[in-house]
Amino acid sequence: MKLYRFITGIDDSEFCHRVTQALNKGWQLSGSPSLTYDATRGATICGQAVTKEVEGVEYSRDIKLGDY
Repeated sequence: MKLYRFITGIDDSEFCHRVTQALNKGWQLSGSPSLTYDATRGATICGQAVTKEVEGVEYSRDIKLGDY
């Protein structure tokens, strides 16, 4: 089964660490990162899609994607 996540956060080192952690758990980048500016917060927000193939798992809405 193919899993999909969209990681978001303020454009800072913590966001980069979250993406790096996902890559080191076997997730693959999917497409280009996205950026937007949140004027209310005064911050640039990043987003990066990641996917991962896993064996022996059936899809359920109860899956906690971060556990993979």
